[in-house]
Amino acid sequence: MIASAVWNPSGGQGLRQLAELGLALVLSTLIGLERAVQQKSAGLRTHTLVGVGAALFMEVSQHGFNNVLGMQHVALDPSRVAAQIVTGIGFIGGGLIFVRRDAVKGLTTAATIWLTAAIGMACGGGLALLAVAVTAGHFLIIRGYPLITRHFPAVTAPEQADLQLTYRAGRGVLTRILEHCTGAGFRVMDVRVEHAPWREGAEEAERGTGTTEVQLSIEGTGSIHHLVTRLAEVDGVISVWSPTGNGAY
Repeated sequence: MIASAVWNPSGGQGLRQLAELGLALVLSTLIGLERAVQQKSAGLRTHTLVGVGAALFMEVSQHGFNNVLGMQHVALDPSRVAAQIVTGIGFIGGGLIFVRRDAVKGLTTAATIWLTAAIGMACGGGLALLAVAVTAGHFLIIRGYPLITRHFPAVTAPEQADLQLTYRAGRGVLTRILEHCTGAGFRVMDVRVEHAPWREGAEEAERGTGTTEVQLSIEGTGSIHHLVTRLAEVDGVISVWSPTGNGAY
């Protein structure tokens, strides 16, 4: 008797519901894997939990109140639970968005969480075809759009990079470095300057002025490699290093 009460396809606890939850698990896992590969703040576990949780909420919305249906003065609006999922997922998305020096980060990850919840809701609502189609659309947008927008600089997302430079102090080199950065289409987000320790074998010209190290955080749509090459040619610059992959010059 207990088993029949638990396994009750007509009451919303059967193979169909388990299949819908399983589909939500698979689709949200695929999205989570893609985000994890990109090393985003919300990765595999977060997206999977959001997708399966949203699907379960939809199952509860459709089948969880069957025992009170038909009772006098009882009215049921299944869409109310779905609406609350959309509202509640906003708190998770909001926690992923942050602002650093007027630059907004995490919007794409928050939107992906929102989309994963919608896919889970579609699975829980029995709309499997739509759920699969939107999952495919996610990969088209995340993976395909950057290949298209890179040919249109006006819509290309700004690229971020860190630069480490060593130069001879007292020659106004830092000013020229910053001018080259802005002239190449980059915005300087952060500047950290410190005097470099004395290096054995340094040239005599360095002994009179000393050297200075500066670390720059920049953001823009220009070419990092081209900028690093130009900075290396600035008079007074000893070395330029880009930890983001452009190497030393």
